[in-house]
Amino acid sequence: MSERTLRGKVAIAGIGETTYYRHGKSPDAEFKLALQAVLAACEDAGVNPRDVDGFASYGNDRSEATRLAAALGIKQLRFSNMHWGGGGGGVAAAVGNAAAAVHSGMADCVIAFRSLAQGQFARYGRAGGAATVYGEDAFVQPYGLMSPAQRFAMKITRFMTDHGIRHEALRSIALASYHHAQTNPRAVMQGKPLDEAKYDASRWIIEPFHRLFDCCMENDGAGAVLVVPADRAKDMRHKPTYLLGVAQGGHHRSAAPVHNAPHYASAHFPTVAQNLWSMAKLGPADVDVVQAYENFTGGVLLGLVEHGFVKPEEANELLVPENLFAPTGRMPLNTSGGNLAECYMHGLELVNEAVRQLRGTACNQVANADVSIVIGGPMVTPVSSLIIGTEATL
Repeated sequence: MSERTLRGKVAIAGIGETTYYRHGKSPDAEFKLALQAVLAACEDAGVNPRDVDGFASYGNDRSEATRLAAALGIKQLRFSNMHWGGGGGGVAAAVGNAAAAVHSGMADCVIAFRSLAQGQFARYGRAGGAATVYGEDAFVQPYGLMSPAQRFAMKITRFMTDHGIRHEALRSIALASYHHAQTNPRAVMQGKPLDEAKYDASRWIIEPFHRLFDCCMENDGAGAVLVVPADRAKDMRHKPTYLLGVAQGGHHRSAAPVHNAPHYASAHFPTVAQNLWSMAKLGPADVDVVQAYENFTGGVLLGLVEHGFVKPEEANELLVPENLFAPTGRMPLNTSGGNLAECYMHGLELVNEAVRQLRGTACNQVANADVSIVIGGPMVTPVSSLIIGTEATL
């Protein structure tokens, strides 16, 4: 019986993105941004856009597949998919869904993408005026627990308190992203360096995200990756980056409402990470560079722990700037600047950076990088992660 796996079966052959803007500053409509990113990914791969036959996205992206297909003059649309869940929890899942469509024969050339224009639409995640609330909100909003920062802060505070983790660990994560953004011309925060003194002097948001720099940006733009069968990728413009593993979902009752999950102080990756490593046939020690979704620095901490990169009792020792900076750190982290300092494109920009690292074209290039991981948006449900590798890893 053949093994059911995506390992080595598909490749990311093209990556694309628009200019990244501060939220509300894009001169173009959201749909136009999506088209620009798709065209850029096709150009990068050397593929005629009309030969794309599928789209996959997440976070309730408004740029619908049928509209994209019509605008691009696509010959036939064979696959369209939207991953459940908010924000960036679905970034790796969207790539995985595109890969599954390609490997199964449902489509031959699928784009996974994300597009945002918050001047055209409301800022993502901002609460709107409503006479009533329902579901979990009905239990927490009357007590002032409304924003994602407030909800996630409770989990991070529990985790840090249980394990004696100091705020310096979160500071190091922020410093790494800002450090890498300074050499990245795409980064919104290029030219705005961060040091320990500036971080410590910044205003509180909510403990333990007690500094402005612990929270992601809000941006306009779009990003896209083009997924094709592995054998086809060998004839394209760039050396292929192969999907080695992808997983999505959550562990038992991870989405229990009203802060009632039995494993409370979690980013929801325990079983997702197990399934990811199992498909990839790798472990944390095999990874050369890490792209970890920062909705908040505390989520990166939990994501690294639950994927096995850091033991809680070692976090204070290991999560220091010199270990996280490329190219020489023990665990180069968010080497383009990530959601904190490059762009908050709900993690799609992290996938692009993972590909660049394996191609050897990143601004903060890690030497001889063969394996990269993308950890999707922590603490939402469902979550997802992926691992890509060069041909040497197959």
